[in-house]
Amino acid sequence: MKVLLVGSGGREHAIAMAIAQSGEEPTLCAAMRYKNPGIARLCSDYLIVNETDVERIADYATHADLVVVGPEAPLAAGIVDALHEREIRAFGPTRQAALIESNKGWARSFMFNEGIKGCPKYKLFEDLSEADGFIRENIDDDKLVIKPFGLTGGKGVVVVDSYSEGRDYLKKLHGPVVIEECLSGEEFTVQAFVDGKEVEPAPAVQDHKRAFEGDIGPNTGGMGSYSDKSYLLPFMDNDDYQAAVAIMQDTVNALKRNGATYKGILYGQFMLTRTGPMVVEYNCRFGDPEAMNVLPLLRSDFIELVESAIDGTLKSTEYDFRATVCKYVVPAGYPASPKPTEITIETKQIDATLFYASVEERDGRIFTTTSRALAVLGVAETIEQAEQEAERALNFIKGDVFARHDIGTRDVVQRRVEHMKSIRGAESRTQPEEEG
Repeated sequence: MKVLLVGSGGREHAIAMAIAQSGEEPTLCAAMRYKNPGIARLCSDYLIVNETDVERIADYATHADLVVVGPEAPLAAGIVDALHEREIRAFGPTRQAALIESNKGWARSFMFNEGIKGCPKYKLFEDLSEADGFIRENIDDDKLVIKPFGLTGGKGVVVVDSYSEGRDYLKKLHGPVVIEECLSGEEFTVQAFVDGKEVEPAPAVQDHKRAFEGDIGPNTGGMGSYSDKSYLLPFMDNDDYQAAVAIMQDTVNALKRNGATYKGILYGQFMLTRTGPMVVEYNCRFGDPEAMNVLPLLRSDFIELVESAIDGTLKSTEYDFRATVCKYVVPAGYPASPKPTEITIETKQIDATLFYASVEERDGRIFTTTSRALAVLGVAETIEQAEQEAERALNFIKGDVFARHDIGTRDVVQRRVEHMKSIRGAESRTQPEEEG
């Protein structure tokens, strides 16, 4: 079997590893924006190409038995539709189904119109001057969340607590926005294989968007994430998890009713509030870094799952229930003014799993670009042990780079637990530690 993987980031390296471990013993090829050394080493061939160049990738896929699409941009550009036209099997949602991520205004209206639970209060604005007026009139009541309609790489959502903040952010934008109520609670993510009807969810993961320790600084694509030794996170209970999965199932059912049968990975980002989970947003693919938490735990054969999802006969998923902690290494100055630099990696000294992300390999040397460079994943019986394993691995990555050392630590996890206790017991709303 010949499998083509589209994408070049850390998420795609995790997918490539899952493909390579399949009992189908596939031959792997890749279509990548840049040469990811981790993916390239698993491939028999690869094409360097803009990942939204749908026609060129579809032409390259002619001899593939299966195409697995990693990032959101080619999905939004209709790569699955183009592959289907050539009668090539592809794993990922069609352009219409991918609107659940690629158009946040459409997604909110869809949830509201279909009566899907977990939809926060929101308003859509095509005219940014009207959005400005709405912020001016409503910001005194509470914080507001501003989201551009389109794809922003996980960094476009802004929480504002003053009119001037909202006005200044709108000045940077050129298209329509969603303005939402600011939810209070703890964020978590559930990722699931979907075959158009059934949803097979993975363990919950919590990402850390803020650039710096203590959850301060600008939003990023994600500085790291953790999962616990079950489907739940320490601040959740089973009812919380099942309620989130039920919302995802209702969303898949509604998409099918509306002629947009969803096949692929559905990523639900939720805010666990005092009254239960609310949908922060949907993504139409695995998260990055959240894919790195769940794919190494997957006991089911990845290729078998993908093929059964495409066929509408999704197999059940099995996971190895251990705790995970993932930490990203990023260049100095990230995300505002990253400085590309050479890094050295003592791979033989690293016990954790290493994922290559946005790096370039030149003559056997590794250089960062302007985005997240490498991720390390610790896997153990407890979150604390997994965090220690990931932290040890960071010691063997040298260069002008940094990581968030607090992700997965006992203190940070306990603060999440205590925060959620206060939310559940609060008579009035408190503010979230993270949003976006």
